[in-house]
Amino acid sequence: MRVSITRKDFTFFPDASRVVARFFNNGDHRTKALVNRILLMTEDQVSRTLEQTLREFASRHRNVSRLFFKHCDNIRGIIEEMEIDYNDLSDERKMLIGSYNTMEYSLESAAFFNPSIIEDLDQSYLEKGEKRVIISFRATGEGHISSIVFRRGILGINNDLRLAKVGDYVDMAAILHKKLYDKKRFVKKLKEMEVSEEHSGIIMDDLPDRFDYYILKNAVNNLLKQVEIDSSMRMALEEITWLVDSFYDIKFHKDADISERVIFPISESENRGIEDARFVRFTEDDNTVKFYATYTAYNGHTILPKLLSTEDFYTFRIMPLHGNGAQGKNLALFPKKIKGKYAMLSRIDGVNNYLMFSERTTLWKNPVMIQEPKYPWEFTQIGNCGSPLWTEKGWLIITHGVGPMRRYSIGATLRDLDDPSIEIGRLEEPILMPLEEERNGYVPNVVYSCGSLIHNNSLILPYAVSDYSSTYAVVNLEELFTALLK
Repeated sequence: MRVSITRKDFTFFPDASRVVARFFNNGDHRTKALVNRILLMTEDQVSRTLEQTLREFASRHRNVSRLFFKHCDNIRGIIEEMEIDYNDLSDERKMLIGSYNTMEYSLESAAFFNPSIIEDLDQSYLEKGEKRVIISFRATGEGHISSIVFRRGILGINNDLRLAKVGDYVDMAAILHKKLYDKKRFVKKLKEMEVSEEHSGIIMDDLPDRFDYYILKNAVNNLLKQVEIDSSMRMALEEITWLVDSFYDIKFHKDADISERVIFPISESENRGIEDARFVRFTEDDNTVKFYATYTAYNGHTILPKLLSTEDFYTFRIMPLHGNGAQGKNLALFPKKIKGKYAMLSRIDGVNNYLMFSERTTLWKNPVMIQEPKYPWEFTQIGNCGSPLWTEKGWLIITHGVGPMRRYSIGATLRDLDDPSIEIGRLEEPILMPLEEERNGYVPNVVYSCGSLIHNNSLILPYAVSDYSSTYAVVNLEELFTALLK
């Protein structure tokens, strides 16, 4: 039985005008040569060049002069290596140096895709039948570097979306490194990453049971400077650095609209992209609400599953996931505990769906396979399309399947509330397949989602169109349940 679906005439397209001002470093040698050229300028030349730069760019960024000061301070060590007294530089010269170490990056120029949707905390001042929502996207720009961006809107009584005005600027968050690390947990993660104890022990053995970021980072960097270190030891030390850089907090300014906040790759573990964030509004046992998202960090060679959490979408904590179940892509957290434990979907083998339980949100062991490809449209592999949705009839899990010609389609399964390993129903045919006009994009023949919600007895299903743009569709919940339970 095919389930009818209503595609809404609403498309999120990539927008090349959405730019962020990033720090740019051209290497120590070229940076020193650049600084020397700026030092040869007269104060009048400095003032005039800075004025021209601010005239061209101040309207494109909030407080761009603050960024110029910050980016100049980023190379303070290089400047002082040149035997220049940093404090003797005028503010205008510092800003000008900073401007040469700044570049614009267009976050959304290549693709705006893989959305997830959650209910906003604030549901005030709405009409009957309306719901305020937050939609996250994977935004991709030059070099196919992905980041997380947001939009806010209101779903009406007929499930039409009214999008809030998008802010004029794009803000990157301030980085706040986690203060202390637990040595035992850190060592366990290194073992999972197959870092040799012989190599890691040189650093870890001398650390206290709880250590801070800078002590470990400095110890590793000091060893890396030793020319006698062999390649295997150097790689192990780089992986330790990679792991410690994976723990951090970020914080946005209160005057930044949610559409202006971008979670951009920060640590080495994700310097090639933050991929496919699956946001979930999690309700604790005491009915307090917290938002989580699982995502894939990619450094160009290796992927690392990570978890971010927030209570207000201003401050976020980012942590790597641990355990033999925290492997690969496609992890999705359930929105509440099941029998006192957190629950997670995963796809550790790249083909089948797995279920895990844990006492902690960051430790995942002993995955159990609960679903494998069954129908031709999903023979290549299956996975989830975001966190499960609680309904009175069971956990509604939106899935994706890959079939001939690597065509992605979206389906659904219904699982027991107390024991999600038990399948109640499963669609034989997909709910959503790429239409002819949806087949072309960065990756052809793909429809994909990272999270849905239920509103007005309907499934609200945002989805990406061939890894290029995004839209959404609506499915009547009763019709869907009828198909699942037939």
